[in-house]
Amino acid sequence: MRSLQAALQYHFHNGALLRLALTHPSAKEPNDNQRLEFLGDAVLEFVISDLLYHKYPQRQEGELTARRASLVCEETLCHLARELRLGESLRMGHGEESTAGREKPSILADAMEAVIAAVYLDGGAEEAHRLIERLFKDEEALSALRGQDDKGLLQAFTQARELGLPLYEVVEENGPAHDRHFLCEARVAGEAVARGEGVSKKAAEQAAARVALAILKTR
Repeated sequence: MRSLQAALQYHFHNGALLRLALTHPSAKEPNDNQRLEFLGDAVLEFVISDLLYHKYPQRQEGELTARRASLVCEETLCHLARELRLGESLRMGHGEESTAGREKPSILADAMEAVIAAVYLDGGAEEAHRLIERLFKDEEALSALRGQDDKGLLQAFTQARELGLPLYEVVEENGPAHDRHFLCEARVAGEAVARGEGVSKKAAEQAAARVALAILKTR
């Protein structure tokens, strides 16, 4: 567990908490990481909400909700767990391990939430906040991990409601040639519904579509 603590940049005072966070139900131990997973989900959602609220003071509820959803999801948590090589430290039963349990996205995502809860219980809210802020510092890249075609989902939504095809426009482009940054606007039925950012035009359009879909669904 030392290597995992080094990767987390956090040293546990109570090692039993980390051990519990890494204990999958298949290990058939008296206690497993499911309760910690429950707590970690709530801690993560709160901290991400706090970070987004302060980072984007001009954005409305629908946009912030969509961005949070793209970060607090199985794809992102699984990616982070793999970056930390968390799977190597999991404690699980032979049957689960024999079916590549250490690489299963759902198991890794759940364990990641459990580890976040363990840090919260061991070091308090400030340490949990620092950990999550470190893990999610590359927010745009993580947000793009969902792997779904948000532009396609938005188009299907608008066509079903006879709103026509969504249109996208780059409204801002900056940064050096090797590190460009794009801001795109999604328009539906002539209305500028939402904007999205990305390191490419395509990524920015997908981000704008994702936010626009979340906003339109609340109307």
